[in-house]
Amino acid sequence: MSPSTSPSTTSDEPGPDAAAVPTAVPAAAPAQAPARRWRWLILALVVQLGLVGVAVAPQLQARFTGQEYRLRVAPIDPIDPFRGAYVALSYPDLPTSESMARDLAADPGTLSEAPSVGGHVRFVPLIRSGEVWRGAGVQRTRPDSGPYLTCRDRGWQLRCGIESWFVPQDRAAAIERAVGSGHAIAVVRIDSSGDAAIVDLLTDEG
Repeated sequence: MSPSTSPSTTSDEPGPDAAAVPTAVPAAAPAQAPARRWRWLILALVVQLGLVGVAVAPQLQARFTGQEYRLRVAPIDPIDPFRGAYVALSYPDLPTSESMARDLAADPGTLSEAPSVGGHVRFVPLIRSGEVWRGAGVQRTRPDSGPYLTCRDRGWQLRCGIESWFVPQDRAAAIERAVGSGHAIAVVRIDSSGDAAIVDLLTDEG
């Protein structure tokens, strides 16, 4: 009688010689990602430069194409040496917030104006007074003829783009004295649209 043969058994576990299954490796980040980030960064810089250009374009146009007018100035802040000889100026012959409110109160169109974040556009006609010019009120509509200033009504202040001036360090002390004593004249260029830019600040001391 032949010996009985045991039935073969199978196992679900792979043997030691079974081929190893390769492990999936995470795909590397796309090579385009850094380039995409750079494109967005460049785009953001271009937009910012464009906004700066829009902000300074009116003053640049006035500086190169405007006619010169002289306005008396008065100080708001003294020259601050930590800000590079910067002086903030006011103009005693231009409308104040109080006179502006009176002028605009007489214009019925003012009441229907919607609020404006940057301030409503106002126009200040200029008339000659000796060697200098002074404002002749504030109005909502553009004058038919010049000269005039195009300004922004911030409620508490009328800003016409000529409220600050940087001076050389060697002239800072003289200009500070002259502005403080009321003996300073701003030479302002105003173009046909009423945009303005300071081109010089004259004093008795030169």
